Amino acid sequence: MITEPELDGEWEPAGPAEVVQDAVVPGARAPRRPWQWVAAAVVATSALWAGGLYAFGDRTAEPEIRYRVTDDLCGQFKATALEGLLGDLSNAEPGAGIRHPALDWASCTRNSDRPASSGSFYTTAGIELHKKADPAAEFALDTPLSRLFVHDGAWESVPGLGEEALVTPPENGDSLHLQVRDGGAVFTIVVAIYGGSGESAPRVDPLPDPSREDLVAAAVEDARALMAALRKG
Repeated sequence: MITEPELDGEWEPAGPAEVVQDAVVPGARAPRRPWQWVAAAVVATSALWAGGLYAFGDRTAEPEIRYRVTDDLCGQFKATALEGLLGDLSNAEPGAGIRHPALDWASCTRNSDRPASSGSFYTTAGIELHKKADPAAEFALDTPLSRLFVHDGAWESVPGLGEEALVTPPENGDSLHLQVRDGGAVFTIVVAIYGGSGESAPRVDPLPDPSREDLVAAAVEDARALMAALRKG
């Protein structure tokens, strides 16, 4: 019998979750952009984590709750630093969040209106608020679901950010995954840049090509801003 404390209670979605269809049928609309697929993966990962499928160590102590979760995470996640580095990220789409006695969760994806065929970039931010079990034991855990994002289980430490912060290494190319743990809260920021599909693509401004250091610095700055906006008191 599963007795993990995060399994108590019933799930209460904050809104209807959107089913992402990647298959293409004749006459149907084009497949969704990569960031929409990743956003759906964020939902799946958070739900399984909340379900206690990866329970390691002593997680019976309730963590300190220093943050709140809002249904309008896009109102708090401005991505100002990333937008200054990548360009327009004004197209904001909130994710269908979760409210549960053990865990609250919300997300926001920001992207540009560039034609998909000409290349695109996006950022997704998420917060998981663990209220009954300390997430520290599973924070850096390499799982099959974690590989749905942009890393292969390797991490680099980011000092001075929350209680613990990790970012994917440079081998991930134009993508990164930043995670921050502070008390019972886990913040995630995913950034990705995708190239165009060939010479037939419409003429638009070239894709941004920031250095790895600048991309990480911008993600860290936006993570700090999001944490400050959601901090209680």
